[in-house]
Amino acid sequence: MSYKVFIDGKEGTTGLKIFERFANRKDLEILTIDDDKRKDPVEKAKMINASDYTFLCLPDAAAIESAALCTNPNTVIIDASTAHRVNPDWAYGFPELGADFRKKVETSKRIATPGCYASGTIAILYPLVKSGIMGRDYPVNVHAVSGYSGAGKKAIAQYEAEDRDVGLDSPRLYALTQAHKHLPEMKIISGLDFEPIFNPYVCDYFQGMTVTVGLHARLLAKKVTAHDVWEMFKAHYEGQRFVKVAGFMGEGTLPEQFIPANTLANTNDMQIFVYGNDDRIMLTTRFDNLGKGASGAAVQCMNISMGIDEGTGL
Repeated sequence: MSYKVFIDGKEGTTGLKIFERFANRKDLEILTIDDDKRKDPVEKAKMINASDYTFLCLPDAAAIESAALCTNPNTVIIDASTAHRVNPDWAYGFPELGADFRKKVETSKRIATPGCYASGTIAILYPLVKSGIMGRDYPVNVHAVSGYSGAGKKAIAQYEAEDRDVGLDSPRLYALTQAHKHLPEMKIISGLDFEPIFNPYVCDYFQGMTVTVGLHARLLAKKVTAHDVWEMFKAHYEGQRFVKVAGFMGEGTLPEQFIPANTLANTNDMQIFVYGNDDRIMLTTRFDNLGKGASGAAVQCMNISMGIDEGTGL
């Protein structure tokens, strides 16, 4: 069976990466819009309603406008923007979190895929809260580093310019006001009562990401060791194709005691590390901010919705 697919916003980083993943897909017919009409709502409505699947790779306001153009009850909208991630009428596109998440992706006509930082954060926090190890009111602090590809076209051009500012040579902390577009989903999807402190860094490499959460054992809702936490994560993600929990303290995965952020670039994989000691338990996710953190997750959700192998094209 052939499916018609439209990418609204194919010119952006996420849209281009989705398009690239379709290069060898014989089961897809890609609908294209003339460049001079890609912001024309009438023409976009034709494409969206002619499609079986439409990907929205747009700023939030534009994504809301495009979603509203869909009148075909059979068209599935997969939104890669922030616009619909905490809307209960939309499936949250992180199927590994639990059977209920996967089922909603399978059956919904509206799917919102997670943000990159949110993917790494929620992969840690959701199991901790669901298991009862972490209370909903725990004072969470999230530290994250990302390649500059996640910062958008303008930032990519700045990093790749020959006469760039010397400050771009080092990691740069941002979101200094503790206002970031991924924070609402981090809180709501994870089941927290309060938004976490969030410290993201954009760094001088192209793609790849780590997200780290540290836990004080004395503040947890249950008395656990670091190994207990590792065992809970192993059980939670058992059998998942794209989310894997590394051996305790990184055994079998880390050749030395470093966790580089870029080693899963161009994959849809995510690794979870549990390390530290029984007083201060550390958890880190490693993945591709353009893969499991963006385009890969969107394609995976489409595959699940189609009822085919979720790894097709990934």
